[in-house]
Amino acid sequence: KFLISGLLVLATVSTAFAGNPERAGQAGATQLLVNSWGRSSGFNGINIGSTYGIESVINNPAGLAHTRRTELVFGHTRYLVGTDININSFGIAQALKSAGVIGLYFTSFDMGEFYRTTEDNPEGIGTFSPSIMNLGLTYGKKFTDHISVGATIKVVHESIFDVGANGVAFDAGVQYRTNLGSDSLHTDKLKIGIALRNIGSTMRYGGDGLTFRSNRDPDFTSLSSRPTAEFEMPSVLAMGVSYDFYLTEAHRLTVLGAFISNSFTRDNIGVGMEYGFKKYLALRYSFLYEKDITNENRTTAWTGHALGATVEIPFKTGKDRFSSFGLDYSYRSTNPFQGTHVIGARIDL
Repeated sequence: KFLISGLLVLATVSTAFAGNPERAGQAGATQLLVNSWGRSSGFNGINIGSTYGIESVINNPAGLAHTRRTELVFGHTRYLVGTDININSFGIAQALKSAGVIGLYFTSFDMGEFYRTTEDNPEGIGTFSPSIMNLGLTYGKKFTDHISVGATIKVVHESIFDVGANGVAFDAGVQYRTNLGSDSLHTDKLKIGIALRNIGSTMRYGGDGLTFRSNRDPDFTSLSSRPTAEFEMPSVLAMGVSYDFYLTEAHRLTVLGAFISNSFTRDNIGVGMEYGFKKYLALRYSFLYEKDITNENRTTAWTGHALGATVEIPFKTGKDRFSSFGLDYSYRSTNPFQGTHVIGARIDL
């Protein structure tokens, strides 16, 4: 009943989030759409139903509820290779037993240095580095063995030298893991997820860089500020499903599908698969389809293809207690530029 009610509510809300290519480029804070996590970026972010741990903050915060104890994740992204943009991410999740799971993450963009010019100094007076950062706090909780929910509040900051903008956004999501097709060894094979992301305040740039002095008469000078337009955040409604096929006890094949409704560009349909060998190795591939993605009318540099791999190394941390160290890698193809690479490290304590 809970899932059906949620589906009906989100289906009604989704009419306001239909893909609209005419609005492409009109949203701000689009760094909220950048996936800088090694595992989910290999899925193109379509693992909305099966995502778990602190990486869930990027596509469905309900997945955080499946954190067992403590999780630390680090990520480094070479974004659109050729642009010299690098992204560093860090996240930590802590299970609070029956009280749920709380997570904190931080993402910082390194855009490099730019020459600073002014009206009086068009040749430049030094350099500056733009600052783009996201800070989020997520809470997830299992309400039953099959239903989990989560919510995120995040602070968005953008600035260049003496001009900046700040905003606050919210995410919410639900996951439903069913017993369909389950057996004595494997349960929750079918996973369904829905998430609404980047719902927040409008943003506006301000600061000393937008002020100027004007002479109203020879004896009086006033300080004025140039007005700036408000802009919205890139709201997204995403729905996804996955199913696990166990070829043998050691070999698993998971198929995924998702529909992503973007409020400021075209909608996406994604499909993917993941092969897993026990808990030691995972190989994944996905394709995110968007209308006109291969011709001159497209509104994105992504070509749809993504792949990734994960290696898990378990180690003993106590009597009858095991933790693991994982390495993640993903690649997303682009045109132009030479794609996006993400390398991540994860510790489950």
